[in-house]
Amino acid sequence: QVQLVESGGGLVQPGGSLRLSCVASGDAFSLYAMAWYRQAPGKQRELVADMISDRKTHDTDSLQGRFAISRDNAKNTVYLQMNSLKPEDTAVYYCNARLFTSKGEYNYWGQGTQVTVSS
Repeated sequence: QVQLVESGGGLVQPGGSLRLSCVASGDAFSLYAMAWYRQAPGKQRELVADMISDRKTHDTDSLQGRFAISRDNAKNTVYLQMNSLKPEDTAVYYCNARLFTSKGEYNYWGQGTQVTVSS
């Protein structure tokens, strides 16, 4: 299994920036497909961005150009750079790891980090 720990959340003013980090345990980080999700109060969890093997494969349309996902396999870390933040970006942001094997798909989640965008 893999343990995921998010950090970097906090309070930021509209228009500001934050960089979230997700550090994974283990030495097989490069085998996991990584993604960021978020969940606002009263709403379902939604995909923010995902990638496989250091390549960005998807950004949600509403976040295109503002959020960017990246990873550093040497550090077992995936990042989410968030720019031009808006109040509607307020949510708990979760790191997700997926591993596909012959036995099936495995999903792992971090505990989340709170991002609050407010003046």
